Amino acid sequence: MIINEQNDHSNRKIIREKFLADNIVIVDGFPGCGKTLFGPIISSYDRVEIMQYMFEIEFICRLSHLGKISTDATISMIRMLSDQKLYQCMMGRDTNFRYRDLSSVFKYHSPSKYLKRIFQAGDMVVPDRINSSEPILSFVSHDLFSYSEPVFEALNDRLTFIEIVRHPLYMIIQQTLNMERLFTGSEARDIQIYFEYQNNEMPYFCQGWEDQYISSNNIDRAIYSIYHANKLSAKMRSKVKTDYKKTRYLKVPFEKFVIDPYPYLDLFSLNLSSKINKDTTKALKEQNVPRKKIADGIPLEVYQRCGWEPSDENLSEEEELEKRRSWAVEMGATEQALEVLDMMSKEYTEQNLR
Repeated sequence: MIINEQNDHSNRKIIREKFLADNIVIVDGFPGCGKTLFGPIISSYDRVEIMQYMFEIEFICRLSHLGKISTDATISMIRMLSDQKLYQCMMGRDTNFRYRDLSSVFKYHSPSKYLKRIFQAGDMVVPDRINSSEPILSFVSHDLFSYSEPVFEALNDRLTFIEIVRHPLYMIIQQTLNMERLFTGSEARDIQIYFEYQNNEMPYFCQGWEDQYISSNNIDRAIYSIYHANKLSAKMRSKVKTDYKKTRYLKVPFEKFVIDPYPYLDLFSLNLSSKINKDTTKALKEQNVPRKKIADGIPLEVYQRCGWEPSDENLSEEEELEKRRSWAVEMGATEQALEVLDMMSKEYTEQNLR
């Protein structure tokens, strides 16, 4: 069949040049890094909106990385979805009112702000309201940075990207649980990007090491997934420094922040062009920051479900790490995987905790 060139639309570039969201902050990190601690803190700053998750943009970036969406379509969709998120938020739509959720309006410092929006005029007046109030759109994302080049390309100087990093031994438990509960190929609740490889259903992050994933047990899969994500993230950091200099990018080690948050709070304020206030002080207290010990988290049900346990006051920071390594051994980590875990632990300490 010969296609008439006038009817062939495949070569048309997808574009979106106008925008509503002028200031966007994304807090991102690998599972178990502690990124959700930062959501309420960032949202406490002046003009920052309630924390929202951005699953649609994550899915699009992963499909783009797998070569399944064109670059122009990916960039335009990220711009469009960012504006749509802000528009809906300012209209009082798509707001989470589930009381216990981390992204609930009731976890925000001023729930009445979103209750009032339900009754405010909307539609045509929203752009003017955005222009006058200068809201900062706030996202928390999951393992996005490794695949985030389209986000930087789409948002560029409108974006503040905060990458939360953490010692791999503190992330290994949650990621192992994810392997057991989610990335099984049979759990319909896992709404994620998969691809087919030799009649196997593979999660998006396995591209390039499929055979190793198939042959590994769950703890080894967790270790290798952190390793490969670290490699992609290192490449992305180099790219940000050279190609996206207008973007405000910050790498924040979790360990340093929870012990002494104030230098980072000042950096957030500077990059967001927003001020710390009494709500920020309250948010820090609710997250038990600053802490005397890194592992002194808060006993939320969602954290416990992801493997969090109270710290042992009799253990030093080094002993807390050794405790988690011993857990990996007990879970059946192979010698090869343990070598990778030890290598990552050493590199993380040298690069982020010296």
